[in-house]
Amino acid sequence: MKLVLASKNAKKLVELQALFSGLSLQLVPQPALQITEADEPHDTFVENALAKARHAATHARGPAIADDSGLCVDALGGDPGVASAHYAPLAPKVGDEREQRRVCQDAANTALLLERMRGVADRRARFVSTLVALRHAHDPEPLIAFGRWELDLLHEPRGRGGFGYDPVVGVPTHGCSVAELDADVKNEISHRALAARQMRSLMREVWRIG
Repeated sequence: MKLVLASKNAKKLVELQALFSGLSLQLVPQPALQITEADEPHDTFVENALAKARHAATHARGPAIADDSGLCVDALGGDPGVASAHYAPLAPKVGDEREQRRVCQDAANTALLLERMRGVADRRARFVSTLVALRHAHDPEPLIAFGRWELDLLHEPRGRGGFGYDPVVGVPTHGCSVAELDADVKNEISHRALAARQMRSLMREVWRIG
């Protein structure tokens, strides 16, 4: 079964391909079908994931899956939340490639978050992932899976792996930052791993995918 992934994030694609390995699924990134990114105007992960999945399914005329995820910090009332990817205002420079802009945006987001948390004692945070899968754009029974990964916000970046906020969130169970985790370990315990595990079960049960 071909499933369009409503994302242009190459690293997210790699993670999800690993997390869904073993199922009779082929994830096709939406840029391969010339599908543009959907608007994400909503205040919750589940609403934005559903909007992205419907957009991809409409243009692909078939099944689609979307992930909406981000970092929620207790002391900031849940921010950055759904704005995690574009938390810091950043004007793209003319000629910048997409991956180069993403790296600059990640650095700006991290710097802004650490600045806003300067001197704050409560460092509790979590990565949240919501996966929504549709058989078609008007599917009345979307499959919805959630993953929440409890973490602590660090005071400075550590490690070079991962992407986004990974260098500034610590994993209490492993004594390191997310960016310092081995990729295989991350794919066992992360928010996206938890959501994917739930989604795999739903796909087997509801869609009868083996």
